[in-house]
Amino acid sequence: MNHKAGFVNIIGNPNVGKSTLMNAFVGEKLSIITSKAQTTRHRILGIVNGDDFQVILSDTPGIIKPAYELQSSMMDFVKSAFEDADVLVYMVEIGETELKDEAFFNKITAAKIPVLLLLNKIDKSDQGQLEEQVGLWSSKVPNAEIFPISALEGFNVSEVFNRIIELLPDSPPFYPKDQLTDKPERFFINETIREKILIHYKKEIPYAVEVDTEEFFEEEQIIRVRSVIMVERETQKGIIIGHKGSALKRVGVEARKDLEKFFGKQIHLELYVKVNKNWRSNSQQLRRFGYNQK
Repeated sequence: MNHKAGFVNIIGNPNVGKSTLMNAFVGEKLSIITSKAQTTRHRILGIVNGDDFQVILSDTPGIIKPAYELQSSMMDFVKSAFEDADVLVYMVEIGETELKDEAFFNKITAAKIPVLLLLNKIDKSDQGQLEEQVGLWSSKVPNAEIFPISALEGFNVSEVFNRIIELLPDSPPFYPKDQLTDKPERFFINETIREKILIHYKKEIPYAVEVDTEEFFEEEQIIRVRSVIMVERETQKGIIIGHKGSALKRVGVEARKDLEKFFGKQIHLELYVKVNKNWRSNSQQLRRFGYNQK
């Protein structure tokens, strides 16, 4: 029996729905989702297996012009997505007219591999606007197949997935058939905690935060976790903790509930907050947190 396998890399501006699409394809919440830009910082693989296929999906950070070292590292993850893709998925949303970085856009239009342009959030448009947008993107990216979709509502998602399988090369699987992602357990703990911070804190706070899980002990009935929330300044530490620890407690309770669903076990989660000055511009610290891997 012929077997298909390959790498399908999802790119686009911040907040166009890349993580929502990836999670819809995989059927698990691998990428965190919030309404804030730059929610995704890493390149995250999600693996979908069938009897005769293996689709290796890659969610990437939204394309931005970097302002500091962390953002430069995030854009390196996007650049790497062009290097190993068998199929490129370029996501835009209704109302968008351009990619925020012209160099990336030129790479898409010059790609020698299949490109699927997904016009997302069509549930927020009418037929006239949809036809106008399809015409606009057909002229801008003539090498792409265009699919109007709603990743959140699931509209046309299975059609896109079936087309991806058709476009994959014949190949044996790259990963074991029972593997869901390339990331370790601690990564998903860190990301789940960071998602709650993105949801509940405003302004600069979420972007000054990194989470490091220092302890992960799995027992038969329970997983015991100790995680540290890193901030850049003392004032940010106070905001994260909140009055009598109330804000930090809310983050912990919500993260624990999500993690119990993800792992299917009881979670004992201890959270601490530490100041790690200017970690976003410190190459050594960024390497420690999984960035600057070049």
